[in-house]
Amino acid sequence: MIGDPHSPSPDPARPDPIENPRHTATTGDNAGRTVIAIHQPHYWPWLGLIDKIDRSDRFIVLDTVQFERRGWQNRNYIAGTGEPVLLTVPVEQAGRDELILEKKIDNTRKWRKKHYRALAEHCYRKAPYWNDHKDEIAHLYETEWENLAELAIATTHLLMRGFGIETPLSRASELGDFPGTKSELLAQICAKAGADTLLAGQGSRDYMDPEVMNRYGVDIQWQDFQHPRYRQHTRRSTDTFLPRLAAIDLLLNAGPDSLHVLRQARTRDRPGSAQRGTDLPDRRK
Repeated sequence: MIGDPHSPSPDPARPDPIENPRHTATTGDNAGRTVIAIHQPHYWPWLGLIDKIDRSDRFIVLDTVQFERRGWQNRNYIAGTGEPVLLTVPVEQAGRDELILEKKIDNTRKWRKKHYRALAEHCYRKAPYWNDHKDEIAHLYETEWENLAELAIATTHLLMRGFGIETPLSRASELGDFPGTKSELLAQICAKAGADTLLAGQGSRDYMDPEVMNRYGVDIQWQDFQHPRYRQHTRRSTDTFLPRLAAIDLLLNAGPDSLHVLRQARTRDRPGSAQRGTDLPDRRK
């Protein structure tokens, strides 16, 4: 995968105790640089992706690449009272080479009601901030989505509003046609978007080619995401903390403090924090 895998509104007047970390990437050694993040659309994205969006000057939804079966573009985990609950949006199978922007949702299956009930009745009904966000979540599931990318982007926007993140978001398909693949594709998108720095997840080190990026005048900045630990209403203690869930878990548990919790984790050296607790798939790409 490209980049990193794993809602409604904090008080905008609430002072943030951390120095404007949306621009953490553009301060200090990166002052004056334009930092961009690029990633496939994910249904209810996880905290690593929300962190990447928050740290960027612009976020590009990479909807022009092949849909990944059994990936995270149409599914994610939320916190159940016991084991994590996997929400999967059913999709139509048209062909293995189908692009994400072409992917259609299979609405012959009653997934919207099932997913809303999982959130509203089984997982977050007693969450501290469920009532603050339930109307916007309900509206999301009242809409009959046909295109997977549009649904995924809608969940991303919902989380960005909730966290108070204002990073501009656009789709690669709106920027033009890009003939490259892997590093060259990312470099071409950066160049088109006027960015000179790509914020990339640690998992992309295996295939990212700095020389290719440099040919386009683009530097790579590694995200080095540190997963925050916070109080989850479904867990008796932080010893049983569930990491790498959809970011809505933090929002519904921490409410107006969610962005502070996410940003504060960047300032700490907490190796292994994302691996403690119940082991979920690692999406550090």
